[in-house]
Formats: sequence, C-alpha cells, structure tokens
Amino acid sequence: MEPLGEPTGHPAVFDDLRRAVDGELFTPGQPGYTELSTPWNLAVRTSPAAVLEAATAQDVVEAVRFASANGLPVAVQATGHGIASDLDGALLIHTRNLAECTIDPRGWARTGAGVTWKTVLAACADTGLAGLCGSAPGVSVAGYTSGGGIGPMARTFGAASDQVRAFDVVTGDGLLRHVTAETEPDLFWGLRGGKSSLGIITATEFNLLPLPTIYAGALFFGEDSAARATLAWSSWCHTLPPEASTSLALMQLPPMPGVPEALAGKFTAAVRYVYTGSPDDGARWLAPMRAAGVPLMDAVQTMPYSMIGMVHSDPEDALPASEASCLLADFGPEAAQTLLRAVGPGTNSPQLLVEIRQFGGALSEEPAVPSALCHRDAGFGLYSVGVAAPPELPAIAGHAAGLHASMGEWHFGASLPNFSASSGAAGFAASYTPEVLARLTRLAAHYDPDALFRLGQVPAR
Repeated sequence: MEPLGEPTGHPAVFDDLRRAVDGELFTPGQPGYTELSTPWNLAVRTSPAAVLEAATAQDVVEAVRFASANGLPVAVQATGHGIASDLDGALLIHTRNLAECTIDPRGWARTGAGVTWKTVLAACADTGLAGLCGSAPGVSVAGYTSGGGIGPMARTFGAASDQVRAFDVVTGDGLLRHVTAETEPDLFWGLRGGKSSLGIITATEFNLLPLPTIYAGALFFGEDSAARATLAWSSWCHTLPPEASTSLALMQLPPMPGVPEALAGKFTAAVRYVYTGSPDDGARWLAPMRAAGVPLMDAVQTMPYSMIGMVHSDPEDALPASEASCLLADFGPEAAQTLLRAVGPGTNSPQLLVEIRQFGGALSEEPAVPSALCHRDAGFGLYSVGVAAPPELPAIAGHAAGLHASMGEWHFGASLPNFSASSGAAGFAASYTPEVLARLTRLAAHYDPDALFRLGQVPAR
C-alpha cells in the first residue's frame, strides 16, 4: 500500500471521503478545522491532515476504510481530554455528533461516542440511577471508559470499565462490530482499558447503579493548617472502609470566575470525599479530618448523585496545561512530609494542583469479566497540573519532574491510560504489564492490520 503522501497540501484527495459520508470534512484553512482539531489542553499543537465531524457510525466506517486505502494514521476526539499525540498528518475523526443517550429504567444506558458524563448525569437525575463517571463529568463516556475509568467512587464500585455491557466499535479492518463478552471476548477484554488502540468506539452500553444520593464534597484547609491536614489525611485514609473514596489536593487557585472568594488566590489543601452509605456513617468516618484544623470551607453534605462533579469541581474550559502522573505503592506520613517539602505552603510551587488519590477497595479486585486495565494493586495515584502561557510550561514541567522524582521511594513504577495519554507510546506502555501489553499488541495486529491507530499507542509493528 502506497502512502497518500502530503495530504495537508492536497485537500482534493479527500473528495471521495466527503462524498461517502453524511458528516462534514475539514482540511487546514477551512472553517471548523481549527475548532475540531484543538484538544482540551491548549498547549498541545495538532495538525491533522483532515478532520471528519462524523454524523453516524457509518461515517466512521467510511473514514477508517479511506485511511486504510490511503496510508493515513487515524485518531479520534470527542472532548479532546485524551488526545494521544500531535496528530501530524492523521485523519482525525471527531465524534461529538454521535449523541445518542438512552437510559433504561431497568438499570443500564447506551450512549454515543460524543456523549459526556454530564449528559448522563442529567438524564439519570430523576431515576435514582448512577453511572460511574469520573471526577470531571465533562469528558466523554467512551474515552473515559475505554481507559478504565477510575472515578471518585472507585474504592466502592471499581472501575467504570467493569460495568460495560457492550461496545459498538469500528476496528482497523473497517468493520463495525457489536462487541460483548460473549460475541468477541478477546476484543471485549482489550477495549476495557486499552484506550483507543484497538478501534474507534461509536457507542457504549453500561450498567447503572441504584444510588440516588451520596454524602460527598470537599473540606478546604487554609495555608495555616494545610500541612497538618495533609499529615492527618495520610494516616486517616488508611482507616476508611470501601464505602468511602477520598483524595487530597494541594491547590493554588487563581482569582477567576467559578473559584469561591474564600479560596481564590490562596494556598489550600482540599480533602475530597465520597461516602455511599448513610450520611450519619459518612460524617462519623469524616470526623477526624474535620478535627484536623479549621476549614475555610466545609462543603461535604448529602447531595443528589447527579451533583458528583462538585466534589472535585474540575475546570471545564480549555486551558494550556502541563500534566504529569504516576502511581504510588503507598502514601503515609513520611511520604506526606516529602510532598509538603516539594509543593507545600511556602514552597512557591508553580503547580496549580497536586493530587494524591487513594485506590484500593473494590478497585483492587479483578472483575468477574477480566479486562486490560492493569495496576489495580497500586495504593495511590499522584497527579500534578500547572497552567500557564505555553512559553512558561517547560519550567512547570521541569518542576513536576522534580516533584515526581522526590516521591521515588514510593513509586509503583507504572501509570494509568487516562492519565498518560499525552505521554505517547512510552506512557501507553507504562500503563500495562508486559503480558497485557503483548496481548494488546497481538489484538491490534489482528483487528488493525494496517496499524491505523498507532499514534501514541501500541508499539510499531
């Protein structure tokens, strides 16, 4: 197969694809191209050869077949949070218009690839049912779930991928498949955790849980008690039952719309907390942290599950950011002291947020139907993000590298797919054990014989 050559310089070669699809196709310089090719992280520069705004699953089929015939790599984007590489010369398939969202009152949902968790939360608001969304409900169901999906209730219910019933996916051989554990068990295994390495998901079917309310929110401690709260959290979190999930965030939020006045421009330590049992039990388990200092804000309360995004209150607007993550085997008082020396009060850390997220509980248990999601036995995750104008981001990235190196004594030696998509092939490989990576590579060779989905994913074949 001869490659297409320089498709960005010859947009006419895409005329056949334009005629074959219901959606719109944009090449550089056309209205819509920049908007659709821009990821959530504005510091990532993308230059695909063309962008197809797919209108149907069949459009995705036609695009994959066109890419295969013309030697083009393929990438996919819905919200742009999981962009895998710079996309130079690729055919980017944008799925935001695949907007089907069906809630079955018997306890499951079906969503198109463009549907975000925010849409699912709204659709389920009056049903008493809950989908296992992440800390940022603005991301797509398909992208989040295909990366495993470890959210703010992971210790109680495990990963979002554990609740998947079926996928509709277009594989690299240009076929639209309805994949279940029974119809294609190997592909079903790989799609739950393998991110976008095996195909483009056009729809996801997943179980919903009966959970109308949660006891959840965040405690915010000011600079004078942030260190004390951090140390207290490092011991307290180990005492929690699986009904409780928690994370600790050291933050320096700028004065901007959406940031409460009590937190704007201040160093704070936020204890995020979700308890799925009774509110009284949730308050009892949280009591030691409430006693760790005088909070600037105490926003932990009984709330509808549909408001779970308020626990982390992650930013929704696109930003230029430098992100880094790794897994930790443990996080106790000594690790907390090390973290505070690197990014605590008075350190002038350039990081907007440094988060320690506790794992364990149900997440550490292999699901009834195994998946490609690895490293379930990691105790904690470390994530840092700095926001600045692009010229300043290398300095923030260098600082983050020093932070992560300082925590080396507790490194687990791996990462997770949803936190390492921007790290390219090396980050993808670190998300899996050698055995799982080898199996994913074999599956990719079978379902993607022309290596269309190679950008930042499985090793070159």
